[in-house]
Amino acid sequence: MTLLKSWVESANTSETDFPLNNLPYGVFSTDGTARCGVAIGDQILDLTALEAEGALTLEGGPLLQSGVWNDVMSAGPKVWAALRDQLQQGLTAGAAQEAAFAAHLVAQADATMHMPFTVAEYTDFYAGKNHAINVGSMFRDPANALPPNWLSIPIGYNGRASSVVVSGTDVVRPNGQLKGPNDELPRFAACARFDLELEMGAIVGQPSDGMVSVQQADDMIFGYVLLNDWSARDIQAWEYQPLGPFQAKATATSISPWIVTKAALEPFRASTPERERPQLAYLTEPGPMLYDIDLEVGLAPEGQDESIIARTNYNEMYYSAAQQLCHHTTSGCSMRTGDLLGSGTISGAEKENRGSMLELSWGGKEPMTLATGETRSFLEDGDTLTLRGAAKGDGYRVGFGECTGTVLPAPAVPDWAK
Repeated sequence: MTLLKSWVESANTSETDFPLNNLPYGVFSTDGTARCGVAIGDQILDLTALEAEGALTLEGGPLLQSGVWNDVMSAGPKVWAALRDQLQQGLTAGAAQEAAFAAHLVAQADATMHMPFTVAEYTDFYAGKNHAINVGSMFRDPANALPPNWLSIPIGYNGRASSVVVSGTDVVRPNGQLKGPNDELPRFAACARFDLELEMGAIVGQPSDGMVSVQQADDMIFGYVLLNDWSARDIQAWEYQPLGPFQAKATATSISPWIVTKAALEPFRASTPERERPQLAYLTEPGPMLYDIDLEVGLAPEGQDESIIARTNYNEMYYSAAQQLCHHTTSGCSMRTGDLLGSGTISGAEKENRGSMLELSWGGKEPMTLATGETRSFLEDGDTLTLRGAAKGDGYRVGFGECTGTVLPAPAVPDWAK
């Protein structure tokens, strides 16, 4: 597929994340009222206004008046396809709807972005093989870096929906219980090994009741976002055995403000890697379930230029989001509209492809040098992290925008907690 031409001129370049081929969904405001919109070039088309005046109609509507995308997600794939079709027709060069649509364009530079959907539940996975090998090599025997179950099962944990925030939200360094290897007892203090995790997030659009197949799971997914699962490594080291992450990953989970739909990503489907161990039948994929999406992480110290500290690709994952969602339902666990699944840290085979500072600095033993000359093992107060991602076609890109967050100092520990 090549670049589709729009009457919105800023959408007709190879540099924009938001050509007519993309049409990602978000929630924005210019006057404090949250409205549903679609990104096109450097503009946002106000879909709430278009629906209200009848220029955009959806079966079962109105569906775009609540300030979140959950109503559209609940309406199902038929409505998803109809909405995309109306938008592509109306934004195509020469469209009869140009005047009606143009009256409701808002410059992205003038808009404030909000959470695009209400998160029902949040689950994070540990499904990137390179990341799992790196972490296992650091903390266990490198010859047995992967846990015995890793090649058979998508490992995950249930997180906190309340921790999910939209890009641009500051992230406060957490306090918690810490215990160094030479400490006799733990202490309560600020996290000293604060980290990022470069991930993709899959958004469940349709609910389930009972187990679903991998194909059914893929059909349930509404779209994808960039996701930074902020992690307190020193808190995690003390608390995670035997039950896994808890407070170490409850500080914040940042997502990009734009939901890129499966339809936009369809030309970029990619296969999961060849299996090193036969998987159980229920995890069989009927076709390619990953996507070829280039990813990068930028780190900017306070008031200074950004350094790109990692580049990788979503196709590095060992398990697809559809496999993760299928596995999530095997116990009979019902999935709900608005559930969010984090892919797990996406790391490639080389050092520059590692999706966390834990890996990039090898547990702090190999600090990285930024373009500013400063070094980092883990995040410092004032650091701004920016995740970017795009699938690249013939003269166009299907991008996600940016997923950013700035680290603020930990709150003072109250006297009664000391």
